[in-house]
Amino acid sequence: MESLIIAGIALVKVLILANIILLTVSYLVYFERKISAWAQSRVGPNRVGYAGLLQPFADVFKLLLKEDIVPDQANKPIHTLAPFLALFVAFTTYAVIPWGPDVTIFGRVIELSVVPNINAGILYVLALTSIGVYAITLSGWSSGSKYSLLGGVRASAQMISYEISMGFSVAGVLIFSQSLLPSEIVKSQSGLMWNAFLQPIGFITFVTAAFAETNRLPFDLPEAEPELVGGFHTEYSSMKFAAFFLAEYANMMIASALIVTLYLGGWQVPYLEKLGLSAGWEAIIQVAAFFTKLVFLMFFFIWVRWSIPRFRYDQLMDIGWKVMFPLALLNVIWAAVLAMLIK
Repeated sequence: MESLIIAGIALVKVLILANIILLTVSYLVYFERKISAWAQSRVGPNRVGYAGLLQPFADVFKLLLKEDIVPDQANKPIHTLAPFLALFVAFTTYAVIPWGPDVTIFGRVIELSVVPNINAGILYVLALTSIGVYAITLSGWSSGSKYSLLGGVRASAQMISYEISMGFSVAGVLIFSQSLLPSEIVKSQSGLMWNAFLQPIGFITFVTAAFAETNRLPFDLPEAEPELVGGFHTEYSSMKFAAFFLAEYANMMIASALIVTLYLGGWQVPYLEKLGLSAGWEAIIQVAAFFTKLVFLMFFFIWVRWSIPRFRYDQLMDIGWKVMFPLALLNVIWAAVLAMLIK
């Protein structure tokens, strides 16, 4: 009976999180178009529903009804697999991210993450995000197009270049928190001991690497419309294209959630306990704080896209190896010294 209850709780958390992700990703596209319109003094979507709020659903229906075109020279099984591999990786990564503190419901303590207390939770996230590049590389290779192939090759080179800096940035956080558990990393940032303040170099390198890992401007070289048409997804249409589109925004959301968890205190609200609120109200405020930070970072991702031009490919590689990598190494040394002084 106990195992059934645990399985039921896990299923409810999966359903809640999946619906939050799908709805958020749908409206991220809408807000991307609205923010880009604001940046360019345009109106943006305003026809479907009040202020265009139903535009995401219209886009989904349009993509569902479009013809699925597969090039004759494509490797059809891999061509079909790649977008759904990207989607699988994007959605399974959320399993270990805590979006709030433990809460007590009907006398049972429930952790606010789908799979809590995985000892190597952060390594799990990094491993899955690394696998995500396989979907892009396979899609580029299997399409039988030189544009797609170049996009896939760029994505793999970009991932290798920035994954190292991202890993060293995370190492600084792990040194300070002395744990691989995401929930323990959040707890180690109580008060205003946020890693963004204690390790600003690591914070900046991680955020920059997150832009590169999610292929967002100014690091969207795998797509690069002026020279590669559409890059790795040039030969995709219908729901396969929609899967790539959905995966990109889901990856942006997981990158934002990781930044919040590792550097911005997660669901922590500084000195909230001094207000003397009940445990229920504290939990509600902390969950709201996590999602407020998440929304701000997703806005930042979109804002940067419409503010900074794309790097050239040689500039992208120079930044990754000549700037980011040395700074990430310096941050590890700083985190070790800081841990000795504070702990």
